[in-house]
Amino acid sequence: MTKHHWVYDLETIQNCFIAVFESYIESTRKVFVVHTLKNDLPQLIEFLLECKKEKCWFFGYNNIAFDAQIIQHILKNKDRYITMNVDEFTAEIYEYAQLVIEKSNRGEWQDYPEWNLSIPQLDIFKLNHWDNDAKRTSLKWVQYGIDWHNVEEMPHPHYKPVVGIETLNDIVKYCINDVGSTKAIFLDENMKKQINLRSKLSKVYDINLHSASEPRISKEIFVHFLSKKLKATPKMIKELRTIRHSVLVEPLILDYVKFSTPEFSNMLAWFKKLNIIITDGKIKGPQHIMKYKDIDTVYALGGIHGCIKSGIYESEKDWVIVTADVTSFYPNLAIRNKWSPEHIPNDAFCELYEWFFLERKKYDKKDPLNYLFKIILNSTYGLSKNKHSFLYDPKLTFTITVNGQLLLSMLYEMITLRIPEAIPLMQNTDGLEFKMPRSKVELFDQVCKEWEITTNLQLETSTYKKMIIRDVNNYIAVYESGDVKCKGAFEWKDLPLHKNKSFLVIAKALYEYFVHGVKPEDYLETNNNIFDYCGGVKIKGEWFFTAEYIKDGKYYRDVLQKLVRYYISVTGSKLVKSHRDGRNIQLESGRWLQTVFNKYQERSFDAYDIDKRYYLEKIYQEIANIEGSKKDLSQILLF
Repeated sequence: MTKHHWVYDLETIQNCFIAVFESYIESTRKVFVVHTLKNDLPQLIEFLLECKKEKCWFFGYNNIAFDAQIIQHILKNKDRYITMNVDEFTAEIYEYAQLVIEKSNRGEWQDYPEWNLSIPQLDIFKLNHWDNDAKRTSLKWVQYGIDWHNVEEMPHPHYKPVVGIETLNDIVKYCINDVGSTKAIFLDENMKKQINLRSKLSKVYDINLHSASEPRISKEIFVHFLSKKLKATPKMIKELRTIRHSVLVEPLILDYVKFSTPEFSNMLAWFKKLNIIITDGKIKGPQHIMKYKDIDTVYALGGIHGCIKSGIYESEKDWVIVTADVTSFYPNLAIRNKWSPEHIPNDAFCELYEWFFLERKKYDKKDPLNYLFKIILNSTYGLSKNKHSFLYDPKLTFTITVNGQLLLSMLYEMITLRIPEAIPLMQNTDGLEFKMPRSKVELFDQVCKEWEITTNLQLETSTYKKMIIRDVNNYIAVYESGDVKCKGAFEWKDLPLHKNKSFLVIAKALYEYFVHGVKPEDYLETNNNIFDYCGGVKIKGEWFFTAEYIKDGKYYRDVLQKLVRYYISVTGSKLVKSHRDGRNIQLESGRWLQTVFNKYQERSFDAYDIDKRYYLEKIYQEIANIEGSKKDLSQILLF
């Protein structure tokens, strides 16, 4: 990439238009303002035409659906716009911007599809699938996620005219801040790898995948190969579906699925009675709870979950924790059993799906092509239950998920019957954990091998030194090799930016305590990263945040923006989530005070006035929940 590629953002206000561009590589910045106080429209059009000529790329956040639409509209109407006065231009662009937003909110096609844009776009919003309902993320939330110095919302309502140079300058600064944070996301090393992968795939397959999410990459590449195999156009393939209103489960179950114990046999009988009803692609399935070896295992349409009570479970001299996970479970279930969507020829689908699996094995895990085939393999199951996908067939979805649960349950039962001393710890969608005598590990391996022969699947087994378990979704597993796996509330490394990383210092302290034996109070003395102590909250609709405090004997109530970054402090205010109807909810109940930290202020760590008692209390509450004993914090909280 060269300096001719630009990270950019636009602000469209009733009587004002602002465009900020910053070089992807260098610090070069261009700011264009169209307002009665300053008219840069001729220079903006000249810049856009030059970028088009030089084949520059524009990088942005949700830019394909919004900013690129405005840019293309300006280029299309440039001859007319250049003759307009400022008020006419800003009014028309503002009106068009509102139309673009309305179309986007209604899910309608925009005027200028990506393939028809004069200046190619790279959209970090679409690339990360942050436009998906499950991951929907604003730039402000990503700013919070990357510890950006200024998490700022628009300082002026878009529907009100901008009056005065001070307000105009504030909006320009805000736009520059957004461009800076967007550029920081693009410059992340992992993001660079993702961008380079998409660039390579776009060239190899002659498909524009530069802003493609992982599911879209999977769809496009699968369609590419499948269309060649079936000698059909990609358009024909993409229109395929198998629509079902119900799925009977019993015919889906593999013939060799059998159980010996009443508990597992009853569970199998429950599955055989199921008739899954599908309404407009939506499924709400029942659950079955099986109690076995004093553990409740929940069976649903998507997978199983079971867990021993919270606690610390350790390997000892004569006992060891073993884990077994099925290798690429869902993809291999489909491959080994020759399952496919009903609307795609079985041989063609299965041959191609297995080819993806075998191709992946040829490349090192660090190779981008290994990653490509991985996402194709893993996305296929998800696409089978997506009514907008060419792989949509609910029968395939439930053939995979139901048999997956049953086969894993066969392993569960086999282990407990052959090794009666084995203590089940956890059962989840693709694996099991047990604590058993070390003398039985060889027998455990033998049982796993028998299961592999029966199912034609592979297991990856290992041993843990220790498991710290809150529940099936939240635990720390320390391998005997020394590696550590953290899940759920205990995760603190490389968190996805759409997730909430509030009070990360708590997860880090728990990690140090459970893995390395470091006292929480000692750990807090070593962690001087103010952002680790911060929480983030966001609201929408009729809700709003306020900060309530006493100053010089007077009560104040400041209205805050809709995304607030804050930390717990010795002095400060009470942050309150309020509703227009009068409802009020404190963010942190009790005695705790908070300091708003949307804008980073560099100072000595002690000057932040952090109330470490809050964090210690939360840490020790979690420790007590797991260890099963409460600690007297009165002396600790005095430190």
